[in-house]
Amino acid sequence: MNVTKADIVDKIANETGLTKLETKAVVDGFLLSIIDALAEGKRIELRGFGVFSVKSRKPRMARNPRTGEPVPLEERFIPTFKVSSEFQEKVHDRLRESGAPTGDLG
Repeated sequence: MNVTKADIVDKIANETGLTKLETKAVVDGFLLSIIDALAEGKRIELRGFGVFSVKSRKPRMARNPRTGEPVPLEERFIPTFKVSSEFQEKVHDRLRESGAPTGDLG
């Protein structure tokens, strides 16, 4: 089962007493602030959650899988997320307690 942004908005609204419209504005603002900071090359550290950063991928030559012809790829900037150890432990413990199957959970 997937969790959508609407599910997150519903849960936060129920727990805080804010309206869904107010909560959606806060969630959208939070996500947009992360995107904007990463687009400016900043690193975002959320204690107990993880670190968002941007990594550079060097330009290289790739191949078109259909034709085998070389395709130049420009330098790319990839957003990354590194989970905190607290976050990782909580997920691990909760899934172990629930008896979730190993491997792909989706």
